[in-house]
Amino acid sequence: MTLLYTEVEEELRTAVRDLLADKAPVAAEGENPAAWHGLARDIGVAGLLVPEDLGGAGASAREVAVVLEELGRAGTPVPFLTSSVLATRVLVDAGYADISRLASGEATAALCVSLAASPYRDVPAAVVDADPAAGQSAVAAAVILENERVSGRFTGVAGALGADLLVVPGDGGLVALVESAHARIEPVVSLDVTRPLATVTFERAPAMVLDGGSVPDALLFAAGLLASEQVGIAEWCLAATVGYLKERRQFARPVGSFQALKHRLADLWLEVAGARAAARNAADQLAAGGDARVAVAVAAAHCGEVAVRAAEEALQLHGGIGMTWEHPIHLYLKRAKADAIAFGTPGDHRTALAPLVGLPGPE
Repeated sequence: MTLLYTEVEEELRTAVRDLLADKAPVAAEGENPAAWHGLARDIGVAGLLVPEDLGGAGASAREVAVVLEELGRAGTPVPFLTSSVLATRVLVDAGYADISRLASGEATAALCVSLAASPYRDVPAAVVDADPAAGQSAVAAAVILENERVSGRFTGVAGALGADLLVVPGDGGLVALVESAHARIEPVVSLDVTRPLATVTFERAPAMVLDGGSVPDALLFAAGLLASEQVGIAEWCLAATVGYLKERRQFARPVGSFQALKHRLADLWLEVAGARAAARNAADQLAAGGDARVAVAVAAAHCGEVAVRAAEEALQLHGGIGMTWEHPIHLYLKRAKADAIAFGTPGDHRTALAPLVGLPGPE
Protein backbone atom coordinates (compact mmCIF):
# COMPACT_ATOMS: atom_id res chain seq x y z
CA MET A 1 0.00 0.00 0.00
CA THR A 2 1.21 3.50 -0.79
CA LEU A 3 -0.49 6.81 -0.18
CA LEU A 4 1.67 8.54 -2.77
CA TYR A 5 0.13 9.47 -6.09
CA THR A 6 1.20 7.42 -9.09
CA GLU A 7 2.38 8.99 -12.32
CA VAL A 8 -0.94 8.15 -13.97
CA GLU A 9 -2.85 9.78 -11.13
CA GLU A 10 -0.74 12.93 -11.36
CA GLU A 11 -1.34 13.10 -15.11
CA LEU A 12 -5.07 12.72 -14.51
CA ARG A 13 -4.95 15.47 -11.88
CA THR A 14 -3.16 17.82 -14.28
CA ALA A 15 -5.68 17.17 -17.04
CA VAL A 16 -8.66 17.74 -14.75
CA ARG A 17 -7.16 20.84 -13.14
CA ASP A 18 -6.28 22.41 -16.47
CA LEU A 19 -9.74 21.76 -17.89
CA LEU A 20 -11.46 23.19 -14.81
CA ALA A 21 -9.21 26.25 -14.90
CA ASP A 22 -10.43 26.84 -18.45
CA LYS A 23 -14.10 25.88 -18.15
CA ALA A 24 -14.82 26.67 -14.49
CA PRO A 25 -12.21 29.11 -13.15
CA VAL A 26 -14.46 30.24 -10.26
CA ALA A 27 -16.86 28.25 -8.08
CA ALA A 28 -20.45 29.04 -9.03
CA GLU A 29 -24.05 27.99 -8.50
CA GLY A 30 -25.92 25.70 -10.86
CA GLU A 31 -24.70 23.10 -13.33
CA ASN A 32 -21.72 23.76 -15.60
CA PRO A 33 -22.45 21.88 -18.86
CA ALA A 34 -19.19 22.96 -20.50
CA ALA A 35 -17.09 21.62 -17.64
CA TRP A 36 -19.03 18.35 -17.50
CA HIS A 37 -18.79 17.88 -21.27
CA GLY A 38 -15.03 18.31 -21.11
CA LEU A 39 -14.57 16.07 -18.09
CA ALA A 40 -16.85 13.29 -19.30
CA ARG A 41 -16.12 13.18 -23.01
CA ASP A 42 -12.67 14.68 -23.43
CA ILE A 43 -10.98 13.23 -20.34
CA GLY A 44 -13.31 10.27 -19.79
CA VAL A 45 -13.93 10.64 -16.06
CA ALA A 46 -17.57 9.53 -16.38
CA GLY A 47 -16.47 5.98 -17.16
CA LEU A 48 -13.68 5.55 -14.62
CA LEU A 49 -15.58 2.94 -12.60
CA VAL A 50 -17.08 1.17 -15.63
CA PRO A 51 -15.25 -1.98 -16.79
CA GLU A 52 -13.48 -1.74 -20.13
CA ASP A 53 -15.65 -4.43 -21.71
CA LEU A 54 -18.69 -2.23 -20.99
CA GLY A 55 -17.18 0.87 -22.57
CA GLY A 56 -15.47 2.40 -19.54
CA ALA A 57 -11.92 3.00 -18.39
CA GLY A 58 -11.78 0.15 -15.86
CA ALA A 59 -10.03 2.41 -13.35
CA SER A 60 -10.13 2.20 -9.57
CA ALA A 61 -11.22 4.26 -6.58
CA ARG A 62 -7.77 5.88 -6.46
CA GLU A 63 -8.29 7.62 -9.81
CA VAL A 64 -11.83 8.62 -8.82
CA ALA A 65 -10.46 10.14 -5.61
CA VAL A 66 -8.03 12.31 -7.61
CA VAL A 67 -10.89 13.69 -9.71
CA LEU A 68 -12.97 14.40 -6.60
CA GLU A 69 -10.06 16.26 -4.99
CA GLU A 70 -9.87 18.58 -7.98
CA LEU A 71 -13.64 19.05 -8.14
CA GLY A 72 -13.66 19.91 -4.43
CA ARG A 73 -10.80 22.35 -4.92
CA ALA A 74 -12.51 24.05 -7.88
CA GLY A 75 -16.01 23.96 -6.40
CA THR A 76 -17.36 22.91 -9.80
CA PRO A 77 -21.03 21.86 -9.91
CA VAL A 78 -21.01 18.70 -12.03
CA PRO A 79 -22.79 15.35 -11.48
CA PHE A 80 -19.61 13.29 -11.13
CA LEU A 81 -20.19 12.10 -7.55
CA THR A 82 -23.91 11.44 -7.94
CA SER A 83 -23.82 9.86 -11.40
CA SER A 84 -20.33 8.53 -12.17
CA VAL A 85 -19.63 7.28 -8.66
CA LEU A 86 -22.79 6.50 -6.69
CA ALA A 87 -25.34 5.54 -9.36
CA THR A 88 -22.75 3.89 -11.59
CA ARG A 89 -21.43 1.77 -8.72
CA VAL A 90 -24.93 0.40 -8.04
CA LEU A 91 -25.57 -0.35 -11.71
CA VAL A 92 -22.21 -2.04 -12.26
CA ASP A 93 -22.70 -4.19 -9.16
CA ALA A 94 -26.19 -5.10 -10.39
CA GLY A 95 -24.76 -6.34 -13.69
CA TYR A 96 -26.45 -3.70 -15.83
CA ALA A 97 -24.85 -4.20 -19.23
CA ASP A 98 -26.17 -1.19 -21.15
CA ILE A 99 -24.11 1.34 -19.21
CA SER A 100 -22.11 2.80 -22.09
CA ARG A 101 -24.27 5.96 -22.14
CA LEU A 102 -23.20 6.74 -18.60
CA ALA A 103 -19.58 5.80 -19.27
CA SER A 104 -19.38 8.20 -22.20
CA GLY A 105 -21.11 11.05 -20.39
CA GLU A 106 -23.93 11.04 -22.91
CA ALA A 107 -26.37 10.49 -20.04
CA THR A 108 -26.31 10.92 -16.28
CA ALA A 109 -28.02 8.98 -13.51
CA ALA A 110 -28.97 9.60 -9.90
CA LEU A 111 -29.54 7.17 -7.05
CA CYS A 112 -32.82 7.96 -5.33
CA VAL A 113 -31.68 8.16 -1.74
CA SER A 114 -31.35 11.19 0.46
CA LEU A 115 -27.96 12.87 0.37
CA ALA A 116 -28.00 12.44 4.15
CA ALA A 117 -28.60 8.67 3.90
CA SER A 118 -26.25 6.59 6.03
CA PRO A 119 -24.64 3.34 4.85
CA TYR A 120 -25.26 1.99 8.37
CA ARG A 121 -29.05 2.36 8.25
CA ASP A 122 -31.76 1.10 5.92
CA VAL A 123 -32.83 3.47 3.16
CA PRO A 124 -36.44 3.96 2.00
CA ALA A 125 -37.42 1.66 -0.83
CA ALA A 126 -39.95 1.91 -3.62
CA VAL A 127 -42.69 -0.64 -4.06
CA VAL A 128 -42.07 -2.89 -7.06
CA ASP A 129 -45.27 -4.25 -8.56
CA ALA A 130 -45.01 -7.95 -9.39
CA ASP A 131 -45.91 -8.79 -12.96
CA PRO A 132 -46.04 -12.52 -13.74
CA ALA A 133 -45.98 -11.74 -17.45
CA ALA A 134 -42.79 -9.66 -17.25
CA GLY A 135 -39.90 -10.77 -19.38
CA GLN A 136 -36.90 -12.21 -17.57
CA SER A 137 -33.34 -12.71 -18.77
CA ALA A 138 -29.96 -13.39 -17.21
CA VAL A 139 -27.40 -10.68 -17.90
CA ALA A 140 -23.96 -10.68 -16.27
CA ALA A 141 -25.13 -12.78 -13.33
CA ALA A 142 -28.03 -10.41 -12.61
CA VAL A 143 -31.72 -11.01 -13.11
CA ILE A 144 -33.48 -8.29 -15.10
CA LEU A 145 -37.24 -7.96 -14.96
CA GLU A 146 -38.68 -5.77 -17.69
CA ASN A 147 -42.06 -4.02 -17.81
CA GLU A 148 -42.23 -3.73 -14.03
CA ARG A 149 -43.61 -0.66 -12.26
CA VAL A 150 -42.39 1.17 -9.17
CA SER A 151 -44.04 3.58 -6.78
CA GLY A 152 -42.48 5.67 -4.04
CA ARG A 153 -41.36 9.09 -2.88
CA PHE A 154 -37.76 10.07 -2.11
CA THR A 155 -36.64 13.33 -0.55
CA GLY A 156 -33.31 15.12 -0.56
CA VAL A 157 -32.05 13.37 -3.71
CA ALA A 158 -28.85 14.87 -5.13
CA GLY A 159 -28.26 14.79 -8.86
CA ALA A 160 -31.87 14.09 -9.84
CA LEU A 161 -32.38 17.47 -11.49
CA GLY A 162 -31.12 17.07 -15.03
CA ALA A 163 -30.49 13.32 -14.74
CA ASP A 164 -31.60 11.07 -17.57
CA LEU A 165 -31.91 7.88 -15.51
CA LEU A 166 -33.03 7.30 -11.94
CA VAL A 167 -31.78 4.32 -9.94
CA VAL A 168 -34.39 3.40 -7.35
CA PRO A 169 -33.91 1.12 -4.31
CA GLY A 170 -36.72 -1.39 -4.37
CA ASP A 171 -38.30 -3.62 -1.77
CA GLY A 172 -36.72 -7.03 -1.33
CA GLY A 173 -33.25 -5.81 -2.25
CA LEU A 174 -34.14 -5.03 -5.85
CA VAL A 175 -32.92 -2.00 -7.78
CA ALA A 176 -35.12 -0.37 -10.41
CA LEU A 177 -33.99 1.77 -13.33
CA VAL A 178 -36.47 4.43 -14.44
CA GLU A 179 -36.32 7.05 -17.17
CA SER A 180 -36.57 10.49 -15.56
CA ALA A 181 -39.47 11.37 -17.85
CA HIS A 182 -41.61 8.91 -15.86
CA ALA A 183 -40.95 10.60 -12.49
CA ARG A 184 -42.02 13.85 -10.91
CA ILE A 185 -38.88 15.73 -9.89
CA GLU A 186 -39.43 18.80 -7.71
CA PRO A 187 -36.46 21.01 -6.74
CA VAL A 188 -36.13 21.94 -3.08
CA VAL A 189 -34.10 24.60 -1.32
CA SER A 190 -30.72 23.16 -0.38
CA LEU A 191 -27.85 24.55 1.68
CA ASP A 192 -25.27 23.64 -0.94
CA VAL A 193 -26.34 25.51 -4.07
CA THR A 194 -23.62 23.78 -6.11
CA ARG A 195 -25.26 20.38 -5.50
CA PRO A 196 -29.04 20.95 -5.74
CA LEU A 197 -31.52 18.54 -4.17
CA ALA A 198 -34.95 17.38 -5.28
CA THR A 199 -37.93 15.34 -4.21
CA VAL A 200 -38.57 12.46 -6.63
CA THR A 201 -41.97 10.77 -6.84
CA PHE A 202 -42.89 7.63 -8.78
CA GLU A 203 -46.48 6.56 -9.39
CA ARG A 204 -46.43 3.15 -11.04
CA ALA A 205 -43.58 4.30 -13.24
CA PRO A 206 -42.41 1.77 -15.86
CA ALA A 207 -39.05 0.36 -14.82
CA MET A 208 -36.38 -2.20 -15.48
CA VAL A 209 -35.70 -4.09 -12.26
CA LEU A 210 -32.26 -5.47 -11.43
CA ASP A 211 -31.54 -7.99 -8.72
CA GLY A 212 -28.00 -7.66 -7.47
CA GLY A 213 -27.08 -4.04 -6.73
CA SER A 214 -26.23 -3.17 -3.12
CA VAL A 215 -27.23 0.36 -2.11
CA PRO A 216 -25.54 0.23 1.35
CA ASP A 217 -22.26 -0.87 -0.23
CA ALA A 218 -22.50 1.95 -2.76
CA LEU A 219 -23.17 4.48 0.01
CA LEU A 220 -20.13 3.26 1.95
CA PHE A 221 -18.05 3.47 -1.24
CA ALA A 222 -19.27 7.03 -1.88
CA ALA A 223 -18.63 8.04 1.73
CA GLY A 224 -15.02 6.90 1.46
CA LEU A 225 -14.47 8.83 -1.77
CA LEU A 226 -16.34 11.92 -0.59
CA ALA A 227 -13.47 12.36 1.87
CA SER A 228 -11.24 13.21 -1.11
CA GLU A 229 -13.64 15.96 -2.19
CA GLN A 230 -13.53 17.30 1.36
CA VAL A 231 -9.73 17.34 1.21
CA GLY A 232 -9.94 19.39 -2.00
CA ILE A 233 -12.28 21.86 -0.29
CA ALA A 234 -9.95 22.19 2.69
CA GLU A 235 -6.88 22.65 0.49
CA TRP A 236 -8.53 25.44 -1.49
CA CYS A 237 -9.63 27.20 1.69
CA LEU A 238 -6.14 26.96 3.17
CA ALA A 239 -4.38 28.14 -0.01
CA ALA A 240 -6.84 30.99 -0.57
CA THR A 241 -6.45 32.17 3.02
CA VAL A 242 -2.65 32.05 2.95
CA GLY A 243 -2.64 34.01 -0.30
CA TYR A 244 -5.00 36.64 1.07
CA LEU A 245 -3.07 37.11 4.31
CA LYS A 246 0.12 37.67 2.33
CA GLU A 247 -1.52 40.57 0.47
CA ARG A 248 -3.75 42.14 3.14
CA ARG A 249 -1.82 44.76 5.08
CA GLN A 250 -2.40 46.40 8.46
CA PHE A 251 -0.02 48.60 10.40
CA ALA A 252 2.25 48.73 7.34
CA ARG A 253 2.83 44.95 7.28
CA PRO A 254 1.09 41.88 5.84
CA VAL A 255 -1.40 40.50 8.35
CA GLY A 256 -0.01 37.05 7.62
CA SER A 257 3.11 38.04 9.51
CA PHE A 258 1.21 38.25 12.79
CA GLN A 259 2.23 35.38 15.05
CA ALA A 260 -1.30 34.46 16.12
CA LEU A 261 -2.40 34.02 12.50
CA LYS A 262 0.70 32.00 11.67
CA HIS A 263 -0.20 29.57 14.45
CA ARG A 264 -3.77 29.20 13.22
CA LEU A 265 -2.62 28.49 9.68
CA ALA A 266 0.04 26.04 10.85
CA ASP A 267 -2.54 24.13 12.87
CA LEU A 268 -4.87 24.07 9.89
CA TRP A 269 -2.10 22.84 7.58
CA LEU A 270 -1.46 19.90 9.91
CA GLU A 271 -5.16 19.01 9.95
CA VAL A 272 -5.38 19.15 6.16
CA ALA A 273 -2.27 16.96 5.82
CA GLY A 274 -3.82 14.40 8.17
CA ALA A 275 -7.09 14.51 6.27
CA ARG A 276 -5.26 13.89 3.00
CA ALA A 277 -3.59 10.80 4.44
CA ALA A 278 -6.92 9.45 5.73
CA ALA A 279 -8.66 10.07 2.41
CA ARG A 280 -5.85 8.48 0.42
CA ASN A 281 -5.92 5.43 2.67
CA ALA A 282 -9.67 5.05 2.18
CA ALA A 283 -9.33 5.33 -1.60
CA ASP A 284 -6.49 2.80 -1.62
CA GLN A 285 -8.43 0.30 0.50
CA LEU A 286 -11.53 0.70 -1.69
CA ALA A 287 -9.40 0.18 -4.80
CA ALA A 288 -7.95 -3.02 -3.30
CA GLY A 289 -11.45 -4.46 -3.04
CA GLY A 290 -11.10 -5.85 0.47
CA ASP A 291 -12.75 -4.85 3.72
CA ALA A 292 -12.40 -1.07 3.73
CA ARG A 293 -14.88 -0.31 6.51
CA VAL A 294 -12.27 0.92 9.00
CA ALA A 295 -10.49 3.12 6.45
CA VAL A 296 -13.77 4.59 5.20
CA ALA A 297 -15.09 5.30 8.70
CA VAL A 298 -11.85 7.02 9.73
CA ALA A 299 -11.70 9.15 6.58
CA ALA A 300 -15.37 10.09 6.62
CA ALA A 301 -15.34 11.01 10.31
CA HIS A 302 -12.15 13.07 10.09
CA CYS A 303 -12.23 14.74 6.68
CA GLY A 304 -15.73 16.13 7.04
CA GLU A 305 -14.81 18.06 10.16
CA VAL A 306 -11.51 19.28 8.70
CA ALA A 307 -13.25 20.67 5.61
CA VAL A 308 -15.76 22.57 7.74
CA ARG A 309 -13.01 23.93 9.98
CA ALA A 310 -10.94 25.04 6.98
CA ALA A 311 -13.92 26.83 5.44
CA GLU A 312 -14.78 28.53 8.72
CA GLU A 313 -11.17 29.68 9.20
CA ALA A 314 -11.13 31.00 5.63
CA LEU A 315 -14.33 32.93 6.23
CA GLN A 316 -13.04 34.51 9.44
CA LEU A 317 -9.52 35.29 8.24
CA HIS A 318 -10.73 36.91 5.03
CA GLY A 319 -12.50 39.49 7.18
CA GLY A 320 -15.21 41.61 5.58
CA ILE A 321 -14.66 40.37 2.02
CA GLY A 322 -15.29 36.82 3.19
CA MET A 323 -18.80 37.79 4.28
CA THR A 324 -19.88 38.96 0.82
CA TRP A 325 -21.79 36.96 -1.80
CA GLU A 326 -19.26 38.08 -4.41
CA HIS A 327 -16.47 36.04 -2.83
CA PRO A 328 -16.75 32.24 -3.38
CA ILE A 329 -15.95 31.34 0.25
CA HIS A 330 -19.62 30.97 1.09
CA LEU A 331 -19.96 28.31 -1.62
CA TYR A 332 -17.11 26.29 -0.12
CA LEU A 333 -18.50 26.65 3.40
CA LYS A 334 -21.94 25.45 2.28
CA ARG A 335 -20.43 22.55 0.35
CA ALA A 336 -18.30 21.58 3.38
CA LYS A 337 -21.32 21.73 5.70
CA ALA A 338 -23.48 19.68 3.33
CA ASP A 339 -20.71 17.13 2.71
CA ALA A 340 -20.29 16.69 6.47
CA ILE A 341 -23.75 15.12 6.68
CA ALA A 342 -23.69 13.35 3.31
CA PHE A 343 -23.59 9.54 3.37
CA GLY A 344 -23.38 9.51 7.16
CA THR A 345 -22.34 12.15 9.66
CA PRO A 346 -18.94 12.00 11.39
CA GLY A 347 -20.81 10.70 14.44
CA ASP A 348 -22.37 7.89 12.40
CA HIS A 349 -18.97 6.81 11.16
CA ARG A 350 -17.40 6.95 14.63
CA THR A 351 -20.21 4.83 16.02
CA ALA A 352 -19.66 2.28 13.27
CA LEU A 353 -15.89 2.40 13.74
CA ALA A 354 -15.90 1.59 17.46
CA PRO A 355 -16.77 -2.14 17.26
CA LEU A 356 -14.53 -2.58 14.21
CA VAL A 357 -11.45 -1.61 16.24
CA GLY A 358 -12.49 -3.18 19.54
CA LEU A 359 -13.73 -0.04 21.29
CA PRO A 360 -16.97 0.29 23.24
CA GLY A 361 -19.72 2.11 21.42
CA PRO A 362 -22.02 4.78 22.82
CA GLU A 363 -24.22 3.80 25.73
